Amino acid sequence: MLVDTDVLIWHLRGYPQATRRLDALPSLTLSAVSYLEVLQGMRNKAELLAVQKMLQRRQAITLPITEAITRRAIDLMEAMTLSHGLHMGDALIAATALEHGLPVLTGNVKHFAAVPGVLIEGFVP
Repeated sequence: MLVDTDVLIWHLRGYPQATRRLDALPSLTLSAVSYLEVLQGMRNKAELLAVQKMLQRRQAITLPITEAITRRAIDLMEAMTLSHGLHMGDALIAATALEHGLPVLTGNVKHFAAVPGVLIEGFVP
């Protein structure tokens, strides 16, 4: 299961539903893009340390952006940006899921719903 950025943020903000869902996963796997998006939202060093500690405690696996993921994300953007408004971050996360054969756990189902082949588990906080 590839955990989308929004679920991580809900967990970090203390939403118990998000924490319970992450606790139920055998491992926490995320795209490097999701980690970067979380970092982008940091307001101070304490938040950064809390994120790093949470990822370490959960033995998170951060999947890098590879050449194959980049190529697939480009293909998705070319095919879907104009028609579906697909954004770069979501294209990279979807491409990561497709390359690794992982479903995406997300509260933003509409961001991924039109991407062919991406399996989605919707999350409601």
